[in-house]
Amino acid sequence: MTGSQRKPARTPVSVDRCAARDVLDRVGDKWSVYVLFLLGDGTRRFMDLRRSIEGISQRMLTVTLRNLERDGLISRTVYPVVPPRVEYALTPLGRTLRDVIDALVSWADEHTGNIQRARAVYDRRAFSADASRRLSTDAASTARPEVAARA
Repeated sequence: MTGSQRKPARTPVSVDRCAARDVLDRVGDKWSVYVLFLLGDGTRRFMDLRRSIEGISQRMLTVTLRNLERDGLISRTVYPVVPPRVEYALTPLGRTLRDVIDALVSWADEHTGNIQRARAVYDRRAFSADASRRLSTDAASTARPEVAARA
C-alpha cells in the first residue's frame, strides 16, 4: 500500500470514556448472557432460571437479575400470593438483544470444537516452550555452578 492509499489513523478509544463500556460490561458478564438467552424463550421464575444455569449460585443469580432489571433489560413481576410468586421476562429493550445473543450462542456452539483444538495446540506449544526453558536453565546450572547458586 502506498502512502496515498493508507487509511486515516483511527483515534484511540479510551476505555474509561467509552460510553458503551458500561453496557458491554453488563451484557458481557459471565451470567447475564445466560439469563437473557433463557428469558428469550419467555417468562421464567427464579428457581427455573437457577436450575437452568449450571454453576450459578442463588446470590449471583439474584445480583445478575437485579442488575439486568436496573438496566431495563428485564422486568420483575411479583404476584401477591403466599408464598410470593416472582417472574422475570425480557422488556422491549431486552428483546432487542435477543437476535444478538442468539447469534452469539449459535456462534459459540458452532465454533466450540475449533476453539478447543486451538487451545490444545497453544497449550502444547506453551508447555513445550516452558519445558525447553527449564531444560536450558538446568543445563546452564549444571555447566556453571555459580548460576545455580544465584537461582
